[in-house]
Amino acid sequence: MFHVGGARTALWNWLFARQRGGVFVLRIEDTDEARNEAQWVDGIHSALRWLDLRWDEEYRQSANAAAHREAAERLYAAGRAYYCDCTAEEVRARKPAGAPPGYDGFCRDRGLPAGPGRALRFRVPPGSTVIDDVVRGRVEFENDKLEDFVIVKSNGGATFYLANTVDDLDERISHVMRADEHLPNTPKNQLLWEALAPDGPPPPVWAHVPVLVNEARKKLSKRRDKVALESFRDEGYLPEAMANYLCLLGWSPGGDREYLTRDEMLATFRLEDVGVSPAFFDVKKLTAFNEHYLRSMSADVFFARFHQFEGETFGPLLADIQTRVSTLGDVAGLVDFLLLRDPPEDAASWTRGIVNVPDARDILVEAGAAFAEVRWDASSIRAAVEAIADKHALKLGKAQAPIRVAVTGRTQGLPLFESLEVLGRARTLARIEDAARRAAAG
Repeated sequence: MFHVGGARTALWNWLFARQRGGVFVLRIEDTDEARNEAQWVDGIHSALRWLDLRWDEEYRQSANAAAHREAAERLYAAGRAYYCDCTAEEVRARKPAGAPPGYDGFCRDRGLPAGPGRALRFRVPPGSTVIDDVVRGRVEFENDKLEDFVIVKSNGGATFYLANTVDDLDERISHVMRADEHLPNTPKNQLLWEALAPDGPPPPVWAHVPVLVNEARKKLSKRRDKVALESFRDEGYLPEAMANYLCLLGWSPGGDREYLTRDEMLATFRLEDVGVSPAFFDVKKLTAFNEHYLRSMSADVFFARFHQFEGETFGPLLADIQTRVSTLGDVAGLVDFLLLRDPPEDAASWTRGIVNVPDARDILVEAGAAFAEVRWDASSIRAAVEAIADKHALKLGKAQAPIRVAVTGRTQGLPLFESLEVLGRARTLARIEDAARRAAAG
């Protein structure tokens, strides 16, 4: 899912590029196969398009793997990098009690050639590295605290530091705007840039922007907080309201102005005015922004937007809805569980679908765990429920009854698995968790 913090940073990058007639680059960093799936890339594309952040160039980091290898070989040949066969356990065993973490340079002068299981480390020079950050100001890092960091892993793959630096060079990146949690990585990027292009362009202009936090002032977490842009989109938030609100998280146009059109953002946004303090992502405030934009629409525009939202949200279910209704007025009774914050309350359905189903609470708990990991489409959701049914020696219809009641509030309705796909993972999990808690309480 596309994190609202990433969306805020993307918006600021887009505004900055458009203000200067520059190029807004979308780079998919897909070199980690375990964390790379086509659906996640599609989600990034869909989220950016929903916010109307059109990119000018797109790159897949994996397509530049040959350049990453060539850069590593140049650094090794120039004596700027060396091979290391130390394991993490060996590094820890050599550390005296109380010593700071990090690599101790054991292989710096051993002269090891390339070989299986050996990583390539960058030879950090003495001195210090100064980062001139547009947001953070001048930040100086002592190089002896950076350690000789790995640029090529023992499996032959380039690390984040090397791949990003090579790609920044190849793609002619002039400005890097990213969350301030990446600031400790930046001296490594800059040292690599200077080593790879000593006579080339200067390193990018760095801008590390504040992270987003929740009401407890803790960094927004995918596990704990509602952070997926798609969830807000699917609940009916407007893209213009979302963009307006995100733009103000860490930046202000001055005065009491809050509601800004895209043109006004382009006219007033200044990167140098971004603050350093974490920004509170307040869903209530976002909702107020959304209400403002809804109230400001003409009746015709509101009607058109509602139907656009309805078509996008009910798409996979439209054929099933059409075969189940006599009039358009019947649609609401079929789809209210998609539009309401909580599923409809129906005591009879709760009794039939949960109270009278053996192991109902266990089924809900197992479904919640499976749905948190499964690919979010109807066939994958069905397969997960079939596995739960087999485990409990139940027919599929019996096993899915608690899930249907938990999510839709009823024992009958539209096809369950397609309904869950449309409802979305976050809302489905929340409803299942609530039903499991209620079932446990009796």
